[in-house]
Formats: sequence, structure tokens, C-alpha cells
Amino acid sequence: MDGNGGSEGVPVGGVADQDGARLIDEIRALEVEKSALAARQARLTVAFDQLQRRQQCHLGIPADRLGAGIGAQLALARGESPAKGNRLLGLAKALVTEMPHTLAAVETGQLNEWRATLLVRETASLSAADRSSVDEELAPDTGTLTGAGDRAVVAAARAAAYRRDPRSVTQRAAHAATERHVSLRPAPDTMCYLTALLPVSAGVAVHAALTRHADSLRSGGDERSCGQIMADDLVEWTTGTPGGITGIEIQLIMTDRTLFQGDSEPARIPGYGVVPAGWARTMARAVEPASSEELSVWVRRLYTAPGTGELVAMDSRARLFPAPLKRFIQARDDTCRTPYCDAPIRHHDHIVPWHNGGTTSLENAAGLCEACNHTKETPGWQAIPRPGPRHTIELRTPTGHCYHSTAPPLPGTSQPEQLARAS
Repeated sequence: MDGNGGSEGVPVGGVADQDGARLIDEIRALEVEKSALAARQARLTVAFDQLQRRQQCHLGIPADRLGAGIGAQLALARGESPAKGNRLLGLAKALVTEMPHTLAAVETGQLNEWRATLLVRETASLSAADRSSVDEELAPDTGTLTGAGDRAVVAAARAAAYRRDPRSVTQRAAHAATERHVSLRPAPDTMCYLTALLPVSAGVAVHAALTRHADSLRSGGDERSCGQIMADDLVEWTTGTPGGITGIEIQLIMTDRTLFQGDSEPARIPGYGVVPAGWARTMARAVEPASSEELSVWVRRLYTAPGTGELVAMDSRARLFPAPLKRFIQARDDTCRTPYCDAPIRHHDHIVPWHNGGTTSLENAAGLCEACNHTKETPGWQAIPRPGPRHTIELRTPTGHCYHSTAPPLPGTSQPEQLARAS
């Protein structure tokens, strides 16, 4: 070995090393450019927000409604959900109007958009003056946070915020308890994530109780892992039944070939997504684990048009959608029909409003989340049913931009049609 740590006769810093250095330089340059573009997006976002508010004010929209639908328009332009659009709008306004040092750091690539988001989040409870003071103290554009990871950035921002306004930080922590909730989202391989946002004392207590019981069963010879026992106990303690199932209406959408003939066409669970055919058949023949007695299983037959996968239509003359039609819409749309929004369906909406002559029919119906339904009613927004191989909606925003939403393909949809939609 030579003094430089390389093998004798092999030059250090050869062609391969030079190529590697060039690649790293380009990767770094692209990262700086990404941050600069994020800062430019933030400035444009604030300019758009101000323009829209002036236009809404000119239209006579009440002061407490000014700004409605702006985050949704930004979300569509960026290919994000409406909720994410509102968060991005809040981030942009904080950076541009109250945190110039942080924005400067993003513009020069010294801070990426995510770490800027952390600084904005941790100073959200402060007044504009105090937030600007924290921004000046940390001054990431001067290198204050150089080399700092996410936790270090959060810790620095929290400490600076608490020094300026301990009362608001404490109140924010107290308010956080009111936002406790439980959510469900899909995971790979027919699993799901059941998540609870809890006050730390409650969360620690629940985890400790599950851990103690799992350790007790493990010491008694239970062969399940600690994690498996904790998961099983959580289901049983919550539902009162081992396995959590006492009876079920099967919410599986599958072809008759999959159900009765062993076909491999995947099925779908509304609100979850695609599941393997074999797993779906097993669910349809579910057996109560404790008693080995067959469950009371109801299968609701939903027929689709050959090739397109369009569900057979239903209609009604009623002002409100009847329960069977609501279930039909839920099965067809799966999640909120606004592009990029995959929130659960909460409202069954008339695409063309009832008071404008819209019918209570499957063709004029869309499943929407609550926020998107309210946005649709904001002046300047319009939704129109459009012809297509499957149910299609054209959504027009106040700026005149058009976006299309097509109902997701159902089991049995021909492969060429699915590929054509993807392209």
C-alpha cells in the first residue's frame, strides 16, 4: 500500500473516480435547482392567491369566503390532493410574507423544500412578528443549519419559538389533543395500516398494555411473535371478538368467473383497492375462527358492461340519492372523484346540480369527499358529465383549465382499455 491508501501501481483519482465526481457534482447542481424552483413556485403561488382573492372580492364573495378553492386549483396544477394543495399554499404564504431568510436559503439551495416546511410548521403558532424573529435568528441562508438533519431543524425551531412565546406553544400542544383520530390506509399484500393519533400519555399506555400482555403470553409458551400478539389483541379488545369478524356483507367487487370458476382476475374492495383473486374467494368463504361455523355472508351482485367495465346504470326521480344508488356509486367510484384526491367518499353529489335540472341518476352522480364537494360549489367551478368508455367527468376551474376524471377500472375490464387509459 502506498501513503495515499491505494494499491501500489494503481493511480488514485483515475477515470472512474473522475466520472464519479462529475456525477456527484451534477446531482448536487440538480438539487440546488430543485430548491430554487420550489422557491419560485412559492412566489408564484402567493401571487396567484392574491390575484384570485381580488377577483373573488370583485365578484362580491363574502370576506369569510375569500380564498375558497384556491388551494384546490393549485393542487390540480401540481398533481396533488386538495389537502396537500392547501398545505402548499400555507407554506408559500409563510415563506414569502414572514420568513424571507428561509425563502432565501431555499432559493440558493442551502435548504430544501421539506426542511423549510418543518421550519414553517414549528413556528405556526407564533405571531407574524415572532415568526420573522425566529427566521432571522436561525437564518438558514447564512449557514446556521448547515449539516443539520430533520430532527435538529425541528429542535432548533421549537426552542426558538418557545423562547419567544411559551404560552402559544403550550396552547398549541393542548389544542393538538383535540385532533386525535383513527385512520385506515392500504398496505401491500392485502394488509392495512390502522393508525391512531393520540395524546402521548394515552398512546404510551395503550402500547404498554399490549406489550405486557404479549410478554405474558410469550412467557406462557405462545408461539406467535410479540408483534403478532399485540396486533391480534388490539383487534380483539376493540371489537370484542377474536379476529374481529362476527358477520359481514362482502364488499368485494369481482367477476363471476373469479368467484365461481377460479379465474385469476383480481377483485377490488371499495376504499382499499385491488386484492388477489384467491384471497377474495377465501374471504367469500370466510369461517369464524373461534367456532369454525360458517359466517352469514351476503354477496351483492354488480354487473358490468363487457370490455369497458362500466357498471349497469340505475336512476331515481328523488331529490336525494336512495341507499341502493349510493352503494352503487360507492362501488363504482371507490374514492373521491376529484383528480389526485383519494380521500374517502363522504358526499354523493349531483354533477349537474338538482336546482339546475340535474337528475338523480348514476350518470349525474359522483362520489366526493366533503372538502371537494364544497369546492365544487365555489363560484367559477363547473363539473360536466362527459361520454367515455367509463363514467367520465370534466372539471373546469375558475381560470378556465379543464381536468378529467374517469371512474377506476373494475374487475373484468379488458386489458387494452386499461392500457389506453394509462397512456
